[in-house]
Amino acid sequence: MHGFPETSRAFDRLIPHLAEAHRVFAVDLRGFGESSHGEGEYSSAASADDLHRFIEHLDVGPVHISAQDISGGAVFRLAATHPEDLLSLTGIETGLAGFGFERVAGVWYIQILVTPGIPELLLVDKERELLDWIFGAVTADVTSIPDDELAEFARAYAVPGGWRGSAGLYASALSEGDELKALAKANTITIPVLAVGAAGGSFTADTLDQVSATPVTRVQIEGVGHYVALEAPEALASAMLTFIEGL
Repeated sequence: MHGFPETSRAFDRLIPHLAEAHRVFAVDLRGFGESSHGEGEYSSAASADDLHRFIEHLDVGPVHISAQDISGGAVFRLAATHPEDLLSLTGIETGLAGFGFERVAGVWYIQILVTPGIPELLLVDKERELLDWIFGAVTADVTSIPDDELAEFARAYAVPGGWRGSAGLYASALSEGDELKALAKANTITIPVLAVGAAGGSFTADTLDQVSATPVTRVQIEGVGHYVALEAPEALASAMLTFIEGL
């Protein structure tokens, strides 16, 4: 599951490594990429329900699932409420409201995204400029991400309603801390968990440790920034496959 400012295309160079031995699904979360951008709810709870229904509809569960960046809340909700859907959870540079995500709440583009009407006022026709700024700020080497991938992300956010998914997930993350803490207390995750850190150091592992009933497997990928699947797909695939195949 992708983060922001991404779509499922963030995994285009990761998937071939995983698909040699596994069936792989890369999903556009509600309001992102090729998914619907119409009026409606774009919360982490809605996305978690979408994922449950996706797995149920295709009859492919239980599955190994990964969450990168802002998709962590939706994937945690799925793991806590439908553990039967999952074999394992991999968190990649991700956090959870109520467990430390709040430390980034003041980032300027998050505040723009969650303020009703402001994304449409300030970001229309500026999608590529914003994405270039974000990726430039939080990657170790932005040239590791091909320009055609950046252009595809910008195209996806430029459609009518293209900011609704990210606005909804960030709004959830800024308001659901108490709810996720209560959910974690009542439904501690019992499936195996892998935490992949990069620029965020141990943040992902420290977060997932708080919601997991068993010790979290920790992997640190050095020399890359925040968007591991884009910057280091081979190293990420190796970490994920080693973890999965060792279960």
